Formats: sequence, structure tokens, C-alpha cells
Amino acid sequence: MKRLGILTAVLGLSLLASPALAQKQVVVGVSWSNFQEERWKTDEVAIKAQLDKLGAKYISADAQSSNEKQISDIESLVTRGATVLLVLAQDTEAVLPAIAKAKADGIPVVSYDRLIEDPWAFYISFDNKEVGRLQAKMILNAKPKGNYAFIKGSPSDPNAALLYAGQLEVLNKAIKSGAIKNVGSQFTEGWQPEIAQRNMEQMLTANQNKIDAVVASNDGTAGGAVSALASVGLAGKIPVSGQDADKAALNRIARGLQTGTVWKDSRTLGTEAAKIAVQLASGTKLNAVKGSSTFNGGPKKVAVSSILLKPVVVTKTNLGTLITAKWATKAEICNGVTGAAAPAACR
Repeated sequence: MKRLGILTAVLGLSLLASPALAQKQVVVGVSWSNFQEERWKTDEVAIKAQLDKLGAKYISADAQSSNEKQISDIESLVTRGATVLLVLAQDTEAVLPAIAKAKADGIPVVSYDRLIEDPWAFYISFDNKEVGRLQAKMILNAKPKGNYAFIKGSPSDPNAALLYAGQLEVLNKAIKSGAIKNVGSQFTEGWQPEIAQRNMEQMLTANQNKIDAVVASNDGTAGGAVSALASVGLAGKIPVSGQDADKAALNRIARGLQTGTVWKDSRTLGTEAAKIAVQLASGTKLNAVKGSSTFNGGPKKVAVSSILLKPVVVTKTNLGTLITAKWATKAEICNGVTGAAAPAACR
């Protein structure tokens, strides 16, 4: 009888403890659009590190630039136990059915870096219109007059439109006055450098190489543009903008082949996204996430809860800040850079 009482007591304690023990672990399922880009590997390290701190699990899938695979990936992540999704959309329209399915299943979604215009998806990115403004100011300061070529981002990425809108905000006055002439403007499918290079080559041909400045929307497209300019002897002779602070781009800046880039510290983006994902998985309402506000600047003006981080311009003069921040090493930035023209960071 005594033994039965002890067993009953132990069982009672076990039942009392079970809610805490059975509390479901947060599993963050990350759907990458194309994990082959250098940029996303940095983001992933930050996301994983923050999730480890918060006791959450990380699982992921790489859509390899396929809309169909991304939808399948998202379904698979849920099957594998994801309690919240973090989605870097390959195509922000094509992914909407997967977001609707997640909503029907009660699974929160974070749209990572690229806007998904669905109120169910919390949007975290940098202020992309401001990035566009910074890119345009960078080039305008270097070349206030002349023929401008615009290498835009992917047509399926709303960020590309936001960047271009920001660029034109800065440049429209000079365009209207005739100081600047827009001699070419092309989207870059999938942000692929080889497509940017081909577009740049076509613009050069159409204008008999008379292009005085290139507003490229990210570092990958800038690299493609620089390659095209090199083929006609113009690399380093006309200003080219960028974005993301890719190591190859930082080296181009140090070598004088690219004017600058806009640094969006993706370590901060990844860290904050991980925090938001865990909050949402734990029951926090989208509009109750600390620091959030409403964003409705997308093509369809859909209002979503969001956090937009602040970008930073990087040129030759402040390359050293990225070494100090341990974003890139001096060796990576300064490879092949010698002589009196070398920036201070490389001396």
C-alpha cells in the first residue's frame, strides 16, 4: 500500500511537470531562394547562432532559383516539423500559395529581405528605397552629368522596384534638366551577374560605348557590368554602384573598378530575423513584435508588419570600417592592390 502511494505521488509530480517538459521546441524552417550566392551564407551563420542562443532548431532547404522547388521546399519544411517559416522568396508572387497554405495551417511566416505582400508574413529587410537613394547619390557625386545606364535587379523581386524608385528620387531633377540622360534601363533576371553583363554589353553597343555612369542595383550586377566595361576598355573609368558589400566588390572598390557599395550587415539581419521567428512561433502577434511598424511600399501597397534596418555607404575612404567590423579581412579587400592609389585600408 505504501509502495502504491509513492508510485501515485511520483506519477502526480510527472503529470504536473509534463506541460513544461512537453513544451514544443521552436523549429525554424528556412527556405532559401538560391543558397549559392555568397551573401546568404553569412546570413545563415547569424541565424543559426541566434537560434542556438534561444534554444530553437534550424532546418533549411535551397530552392536553387526554382519557383516550383521553393513551394515544394516550404511544404517539406512543414512536414519536417517547422513551427515557423523564414522565406527568402525566389519570386514573391509565385510563393503566395505556399504562404496561404502556411496561414491555413497556423504557421507564422517571416519574409526575409524580400517583401512578400501578404499580411500573414512579417517583413524584415533593410530600407531598400534608401539603398537606392544612396546608390544614386554615390554616382551623382562622381558624375553629375552624362549618359546613365541602370542595371536593375530581378523583375520578380519587389526590392528591385524599390531600389529603382529610390534611385530616381535622387536623379529625377537632373534627368528632367537634361544634365543626366537615361540611355538604358534593364532588369536582371534572378540577379544573375552574367545576365547583367549581357545587358550592359547591349547598352554599350546601343550607345556606341558612350556611357558615363552605371547605377547597378547590387554587387553581383555591378560585377557583370564591370566585366562588360572591361571588354571595351572602360572599367575603372566610369563610376559603378553596388550593394551588399560582397568581398569581390570590396576588392573592386579598392582597385578602383567600382565606386562603392551599400553595406547591409546581414549578420544583424539574420540575428533579428531569428529573434522575430521565435517570437512569432511562441504566439506573439505580428504587430506586437518589438520595434515593428507598418510597411505598405510594395507594388500592390499591401500593409504588412515590418522592421527595416539602416544601410551604410562604403567607398574607398571607409573600407577600413569593414575590416574593423570583421566583415572582411584586409587580405580579401586589398588583394592585388598596390601603389600610391591604394586606399588607406590597404596601406
